[in-house]
Amino acid sequence: MTIPSIKVACSNCNLRELCMPLGLSADELQRIDDVVAVRRKVARGDSLFRNGDKFNALFAIRTGFFKTCVSSEDGRDQVTGFQMAGEIIGLDGIVSDLHTCDAVALEDAEVCVMPFDRIEELSRDINALQRHVHKIMSREIVREHGVMLLLGSMRAEERLAAFLLNLVQRLHARGFSQSELILRMTREEIGSYLGLKLETVSRTFSKFADEGIVEVKQRHVRILNPEALKLLVNAQTCQPN
Repeated sequence: MTIPSIKVACSNCNLRELCMPLGLSADELQRIDDVVAVRRKVARGDSLFRNGDKFNALFAIRTGFFKTCVSSEDGRDQVTGFQMAGEIIGLDGIVSDLHTCDAVALEDAEVCVMPFDRIEELSRDINALQRHVHKIMSREIVREHGVMLLLGSMRAEERLAAFLLNLVQRLHARGFSQSELILRMTREEIGSYLGLKLETVSRTFSKFADEGIVEVKQRHVRILNPEALKLLVNAQTCQPN
């Protein structure tokens, strides 16, 4: 199926500061506009790319929410990350020219297509763009290290507290509330990402609610006591090795 393309300009995008380097000249912005020429709609439940697909572009999320996942040996999906507007996905394909995970839309979404060969070519001329691409790659490495810490040493309460704090921090950078969020992912998907069973995720949410830390109404979460969440996470990270 041919996916319709829509002309888009980075210079007019309200997410530019999140996914493009700052301080570009008008000429440099125009050159990037010429490269990031189209955006693509992805319906909820559809894949932007799948494991094994040929890699040829990075994607800047314009609207919507995605999860990345890989299939385990027993056929289950293991969630490896959640991505939102202003973030870049597709970096997994750089190393082998093939994508190594699935990127699935958790709600109707729209992405800007950034052909990687053109981005590489442009990066040689625009130092700020090259630095920005390196920062994006570095951020992904740091994120993976953070996940390893979550899965390797944190208790269930600490994992969920860190997840909620990270999510609300990222949303706040996009102009949303510091204390309220709508979970675009299911509790089962949260559990897959955090290495917890569905029952454990539900029980931990209930524990946080009973203790007055959060208020939960289906997928709507209001953080009543962010300091309590921070104390949970900091208590873990301050423990001696």
